[in-house]
Amino acid sequence: MLNRTFLVILLFCSSFYVGAQGRFRIVDNGKQSVTTSFSLVNNMVVLSAELNGRKLSFLLDTGVRKTMLFNIKVEDSLQLRNVAKLQLRGLGEGESINALKSRGNYFKLKGVVNADLALFVITDDLFDLSAKMGMDIHGIIGGDLFRDFVIKINYGSQKITFYNPDTYDPPSCKGCETFPLDFYNSKPFMEAIIQNHLGKEFPVRLLIDSGGGDSLWLFPHSNPDIIVGDKYFDDFLGKGLNGDITGKRSKIKRIRIGSFEFDDATVSYPDSTSIVRVHANKDRNGTLGAGLLKRFVVTLNYPKSQITLKKNRRFYKAPFLYNKSGIELMFGGEMLVKEHRSKFNEAKQGQYTTITEVFYSFGLTYKPSFKISLIRKGSPAHIAGLRQGDIVLEINGKEAYNLKMEEIVYLLSQKDDKRIKMLVDRNGEHLRYEFYLKSLL
Repeated sequence: MLNRTFLVILLFCSSFYVGAQGRFRIVDNGKQSVTTSFSLVNNMVVLSAELNGRKLSFLLDTGVRKTMLFNIKVEDSLQLRNVAKLQLRGLGEGESINALKSRGNYFKLKGVVNADLALFVITDDLFDLSAKMGMDIHGIIGGDLFRDFVIKINYGSQKITFYNPDTYDPPSCKGCETFPLDFYNSKPFMEAIIQNHLGKEFPVRLLIDSGGGDSLWLFPHSNPDIIVGDKYFDDFLGKGLNGDITGKRSKIKRIRIGSFEFDDATVSYPDSTSIVRVHANKDRNGTLGAGLLKRFVVTLNYPKSQITLKKNRRFYKAPFLYNKSGIELMFGGEMLVKEHRSKFNEAKQGQYTTITEVFYSFGLTYKPSFKISLIRKGSPAHIAGLRQGDIVLEINGKEAYNLKMEEIVYLLSQKDDKRIKMLVDRNGEHLRYEFYLKSLL
């Protein structure tokens, strides 16, 4: 997996509060824990769950306090209870957005239920996490769930375990380190040590944000030692509730959490206008995102204000990658594709079997398409002639519709001078382009 450089970053900063609600609990009262699988998409945890009987997908995000829904289509046929209108503000440069609050909803995850869940519903069409993730994401769940359990996330095995906090007894764990959490607006923070490009070491207080695909965000306004080095580039960092988040991408000389150390980790410095609402928390220096969290087996114990980390052998030493092409992709809807279909005959003669293709035809089927949503000026793709709005049909000889979005971005995050060949559709015309990846850091 890679550190996605354009992932949607969400920090729910609304001051709205939905009143008393039910708690999450393990369905089988005799069980003290339950384990289920999740999908790891662009470093982030996606859970399959039911809300009022409808199957939906939720991003697990420690950076939000309340459960949120968005991108709900008519065909989802979701019935919400006890609905009222409101407006929300969050990260980004836009204005407030329209939303609903709903109480008394029934939420069911494998082995876990909440019979009285309160949530927010974003009704504006401007916010579409599915388009950026390349799969249907209907909502985000965070603080509501972490409040009621001790939760262990194993990014390597893609398993998540919910423990009853009243009976949880931490197992003996070689290589584990436990750190204190403190909370601001019900969101978890921890300390780390940063070494900047000048060699200066200093402590930082970071929001733990499992719903942000980047490894690390730092806010220069929050500490005079947080300095953007000479090597950086301006980029699109993500999308918040209120619009685009822009800033600078670079690398940090070192980040240390206890005895865990990472050199040359990617870091983003968001523009102050994009994060104006986080300035109220003057002690916050940045965000610890999923690009770093995935390198551990993470146990979050909100009831006791603790986080336990253990090296994840699969990801701990993985390189810190970033998109070198200058292209930002989004889901571009479905398109009709002609597929080759064959039939085969088997002829047995003794111990040998001969397989012969005897019939083939072409059929039309719907496949996902990927559109260039943004392109960085002066980047390799921009210089080659690619444009915003182009539909990517092929990349290095492979049909784009047979790839996941994260697989495409991984190809665009490889070593310098790797050749990238693309076939794109531009207003019905098929055009071929070629460029070479170039490091900017």
